Amino acid sequence: MAPRKKSASTRKASTKAPKPAAPVATPKATRRALSKTAEPPAASEFAEAYSDESFWAKVKTHGKTAGRAVLDPAARLYYAGIDPATPLWARTTIIGALGYFIAPLDAIPDLTPLVGYTDDLGVLTLAVAVVAAHITPEHKQKARDKLNEWFG
Repeated sequence: MAPRKKSASTRKASTKAPKPAAPVATPKATRRALSKTAEPPAASEFAEAYSDESFWAKVKTHGKTAGRAVLDPAARLYYAGIDPATPLWARTTIIGALGYFIAPLDAIPDLTPLVGYTDDLGVLTLAVAVVAAHITPEHKQKARDKLNEWFG
């Protein structure tokens, strides 16, 4: 006995409609959603480690060891982060990066000679690249002045 062929109406009924694509979060939509929140959402678990006091404490205790190369992007991010004109999404990124710098646990322990701050520098540099459009010449000048105060 030959297999039965499906009729045209049966074939259509068994064909599943394609699922709609998941909505894509555009940068504009993301900024709009973030601007509606009162507090910046945590960029990462490291954002919880961040506070102005803990930032300055880390700089005071580890600044000379970390060096100018690490503190330059950290200072730029700090001054951009405290500027009310910096958008919320950028401040969220900044808080996460500075929180990573402050956190006692990171990928490479800061006490490791020569390479201890390599991961911190990478995270800070990436954050600077992401929010570069919001780091103004004034932020850069304040960072430069502060670094000159610390390192001479």
